[in-house]
Amino acid sequence: MFVSNKDETIPLFKNPVLEYFSHIHPITPVIVFVPVIVWMMVLSFGEVPLWSTIVFFLVGILAWTLTEYTIHRFAFHIHPTTKLGKKVHFLVHGIHHDYPRDSTRLVMPLLVSVPLAVIFFWAFKGAFSPHHHSLYAGFLFGYVAYDSIHYATHHFPMTNRFGRFLKEYHMKHHFVDDHTAYGVSNPLWDYVFNTVPEWARRRGKAPAATPKS
Repeated sequence: MFVSNKDETIPLFKNPVLEYFSHIHPITPVIVFVPVIVWMMVLSFGEVPLWSTIVFFLVGILAWTLTEYTIHRFAFHIHPTTKLGKKVHFLVHGIHHDYPRDSTRLVMPLLVSVPLAVIFFWAFKGAFSPHHHSLYAGFLFGYVAYDSIHYATHHFPMTNRFGRFLKEYHMKHHFVDDHTAYGVSNPLWDYVFNTVPEWARRRGKAPAATPKS
C-alpha cells in the first residue's frame, strides 16, 4: 500500500480566484482537448493522404512521450536554491509530491495547458505544415492520455497487468526513489536514457539506471 486513501490538500494562493483556478477536475482535459483532436484529424484528412495522417499522428504521440519525460525530469525535478525558485517549484510540482492524493491537482490547470497548447500548435504549423494538424492531434492525444493515466495511477485500482505496472512504477517514483521513473504514461524514455529504477531493471532485465540529479 503506497498512499493514504485521504484526499489531502492545502491552499496554494491567498487570492481566491487564483486558488479556484489552481484546482481542476480530472475529466476536464478530455472534455476540452478531445474535440480539438477530432477537428485536427478532420482537417488533416482533407489536406494530406490517409497514410500521412496516420504516420504523423503516431509521431505526435511519440513526441508527446518525449516531452512528458523531458519536462518531468528536467523541469519538475530541478533543485532550485533561491527562495523564489523553491516557491515556484513547489507550485509547479512540489505540492504534488507532498500531497500526491490531491485529486484536484493531478492534471494541468487550463490556465497553463491552454496557452501551452496554442504555442505548440503554432510551432508545429511553422515547422511541419501541411502535416501539422495530425502531428498536433497525436501530440494532444498523448497529453490527454498522460493526464488520464496519471490520475488513474493515483486513484484507480488499475487491475490489468500493464495498469498494475504503471501504478507501481509511478507510486515508487513518489515514495521510493524520485530520481528515476520519470515516465508516467509509459517507461519508454526511461529505458532510452537509462533512468529505469533498480526494481524494474531487475524485473525486466533492463540496463542499470545511472540517473543524475
